[in-house]
Amino acid sequence: MLAACTYSTGAAATFNEVKADYQSSDTLILDRHGELLHRLRTDATVRRGQWVALADVSPALRTALVLSEDKRFYEHSGVDWRAVSAAAWGNLWNTKTRGASTITMQLAGLMDEDLKRSSGGRSVVQKLGQTFSAQSLERGWRKDQILEAYLNLVPFRGELVGIDALSQTLFGKAAHGLDNREAAVAAALVRAPNAKEPQVVQRACSVMKTLEPAGAANCDAMDLFVAGALQRRDYAASEGIAPHVASQLARSSANNAHRITTTLRAPLQRFAVQTLQTHVRELAGRHVEDAALLVLDNATGEVLAWVGSSGPLSNAADVDAVTALRQPGSTLKPFLYAQAIAERRITAASLLEDSATQIQTTGGLYIPQNYDRHFKGWVSARTALGASLNVPAVRTLVMVSPDAFQKQLVRLGLPLKESGDYYGYSLALGSAEVSLLNLTNAYRALANGGRTSPTTLLPGKAAPAIQALDPRAAFIVGDILSDPLARARTFGTDSVLATRFWTAVKTGTSKDMRDNWALGYSQRYTVGVWVGNASGAPMWDVSGTTGAAPIWAAVMNFLHAKQPSRAPKPPAGVVQKPVQFASADSASNLEAARTEWFVDGTQQAAFAMDSGAARAMATGARGQKGLKNGAAPTARITAPTTGTIIALDPDIPPNRQRLTLQAEGSNLRWLMDGKPLAKGNSAQWALWPGRHVVQIADAKGQVLDEVRLEVRGAGVRMRHE
Repeated sequence: MLAACTYSTGAAATFNEVKADYQSSDTLILDRHGELLHRLRTDATVRRGQWVALADVSPALRTALVLSEDKRFYEHSGVDWRAVSAAAWGNLWNTKTRGASTITMQLAGLMDEDLKRSSGGRSVVQKLGQTFSAQSLERGWRKDQILEAYLNLVPFRGELVGIDALSQTLFGKAAHGLDNREAAVAAALVRAPNAKEPQVVQRACSVMKTLEPAGAANCDAMDLFVAGALQRRDYAASEGIAPHVASQLARSSANNAHRITTTLRAPLQRFAVQTLQTHVRELAGRHVEDAALLVLDNATGEVLAWVGSSGPLSNAADVDAVTALRQPGSTLKPFLYAQAIAERRITAASLLEDSATQIQTTGGLYIPQNYDRHFKGWVSARTALGASLNVPAVRTLVMVSPDAFQKQLVRLGLPLKESGDYYGYSLALGSAEVSLLNLTNAYRALANGGRTSPTTLLPGKAAPAIQALDPRAAFIVGDILSDPLARARTFGTDSVLATRFWTAVKTGTSKDMRDNWALGYSQRYTVGVWVGNASGAPMWDVSGTTGAAPIWAAVMNFLHAKQPSRAPKPPAGVVQKPVQFASADSASNLEAARTEWFVDGTQQAAFAMDSGAARAMATGARGQKGLKNGAAPTARITAPTTGTIIALDPDIPPNRQRLTLQAEGSNLRWLMDGKPLAKGNSAQWALWPGRHVVQIADAKGQVLDEVRLEVRGAGVRMRHE
């Protein structure tokens, strides 16, 4: 008896302690208000659902279980002595009986490892311990608590433990919806969890007869029903509207938490998933399969919506495109212009040349192009950024330098792996790889006047912000991104980017249309959208306004359906002044007069480019000789540019390969390495390996301009000088 008492320790636990210690095999992801967003299986060793209150179990199952396992459950005090006597008498005469183990005794065995039944059955000492534990449970617990705990802890079949896992897996419904037939099968599995189908059918039919009036029990097709139920596995391992958030938090959750409250908003998350999937379906004919979306609270950095893929529409639904690295295209331009404005290299009204250009780099020539392959001439920085012109952005990066720009991006939370010199001038057009998460948070920094802080998925985890960008420059860039007239040259005046409330937005498309972006913010929210293919395959004819922008606009409209968004107040140190623009010949205006924002001390009233200055700008870009005595040159070489590197094609005979030389001016003479070559504004030169000097001269032999180039080619015999 003393030994048996040592087995009764499990009965000392209270009902609330047992319920609190219950561990589901799933992790539940909840929104900020406790609404279920996603369920993710995190324990592969067992299948346990959520704890189910007795009131949420169908009356049919409660009745079936009591009638099947313990008919006098509500009468005894833990041990059914009448059943014990019957069992003992049956054993004496070798007669089969139901058994004397009550629901309370079974629960005691489930709660105490030392009392659990082994393959050879329980020992006499275990049975005595189970008896004492059951009586102790009855003294401390109510009957409804005992039955509730039993239903949640009892193993049913295979890995299934508890009524929630059983009903969701075998019947595809919650426990409160089980009917008489399903309840009968469940009760049959309690008695014999791993019995073969015929035994389960026989036992279930027997239970049915106890549930329904005499003659009403119908066991027709019970064998088919049982066979179907035992083969069904409808309880998916991952289910809900936030799979990527669930995976991320489940991996990082402390103390194996099985209920995690997040900062997400369930209605917004549902709308974001539906909108994203609907738009991706519309783009299916353009070879688009994937998309991702992120919504941040500007003030706190809390994530309000996180959609990592297009779900069933994607061939890589498990890949989280919110954290995946992709090329951001033109979405880096706002940070470049902000840096140039902060460093007082340009203003929003400064004139930048949008024309064909070739920039010498250590790897050869870099020749940027605009999205539409057309050039706009002289434009203000406001127009260049708003219309997303590439050449002015590259010219701006030449002023700032790739290395300084890379450091600025890192301060904004874009952890670029390489130095600015590695990316070169293509960094202005988004040649680096960033994640939607980091890029959206960088735009949030623009919304917050240049202050940045990490994002968070957990309430109360907001981190302090740091000043990563000049607040004056952030304000001016935000004003440009909110200006529909600034982007009119590329996007028109009535694009999807225009909202009825204040927003600042920028689109971007990476090389070969592999990635399409829309990033923007309102007074309170920042929304980032990526559209593309997880495989990196190019899309077909998808632009900034047809790819990500419609999703961005729909989510912004949802967020501000009842909430206003007003333009930010200008920070200290910025002034607004009227400006005018004049063309090179002053015959017409480059841009309409307007009121412009300036960093205090950089303001001016008029912006013009005269012919001499224009030529000087072009000359500097092409590496020509400086102007003499401030006069414009009378002639210049237009092609090739200095620093050009030409590679001979090994598949074409060297004597068939020619380079076209072009120049502006009159009565020109061409010189190659100081020797006469041809006359006129153009000439053909037979390529030859080595470094060469190309010059043009006037009729008197005075050299007017020159460029230096190099011809490379393996397998070609070098000419002896």
